[in-house]
Amino acid sequence: MRFQDRRHAGVLLGAQLADLTPSDPVVYALPRGGVPVGYEVARSLACPLDILIVRKVGVPFQPELAMGAIAEGDVTIRNEDVLRLARVDVPAFDSAVAVEQRELESRVRAYRVVRQPISPVGHTAIVVDDGLATGSTARAAVEVLIEKEAASVWLAVPVAPREGLVDLERLADRTVILSRPGGFGAVGYWYRDFTQTSDEEVRSLLAESPLA
Repeated sequence: MRFQDRRHAGVLLGAQLADLTPSDPVVYALPRGGVPVGYEVARSLACPLDILIVRKVGVPFQPELAMGAIAEGDVTIRNEDVLRLARVDVPAFDSAVAVEQRELESRVRAYRVVRQPISPVGHTAIVVDDGLATGSTARAAVEVLIEKEAASVWLAVPVAPREGLVDLERLADRTVILSRPGGFGAVGYWYRDFTQTSDEEVRSLLAESPLA
C-alpha cells in the first residue's frame, strides 16, 4: 500500500483506530512528519492532539541508522545492538546526544508556544508517526508516556517493516499498523508525496486542532 500523502494516511489510520474505540484518547504526534498524520487521527477520534518531541540519535558515520533516541522528559534510549555493531563508545554516544538535545530544546521552544503539553494521566495515549524504520524514536515516545502514567499507550503508524519491531510491539499496549511490506527500504517510499513537513505547518495544525 502506498499513501497519497501524510494527511491521506492519517484519514485511513484514524478510521481504523475509531473502530477500536480507545478510551478517552489523546493523540501524541511525533514532529514533524507525524503531525499531519496525527491531526487527521485526532479528527477521526474527536480527541485532543498534542506532540511529543523526540530526536533520533544516529550513528556518527551513518546518521540514518539510529543508535538511540532522546525525548521530552529527560528520556534517553540506547540501542545496544547498534552501538555494539557500530563500535560506538560512550563519549561518542554522549556527544551525539548533546547535539540532538540542542535540536530538541529548539523544537520545544518553537512548538510549545502554540500547544502546552497535555497530561496523559488517565488517557489512552496514542503515539502517531508517519512510519517506522528502526522504531527507536517511537520507543522513546512510548516510554515517556508510560513514565508519565498514561492509562494505556498505543502506537499507530501507517507503515512499518514486516520484521524487527517485536520489542516495541511488546512495550506498547496496542500497536496499529496499516501496512507492513517486505523489502521495506525507507518510510518515504510508501508515500507518493513525502514533502518535508515544516515547523510552520506543525504550529498551524496544532493551532487548528481543538483541545477537546
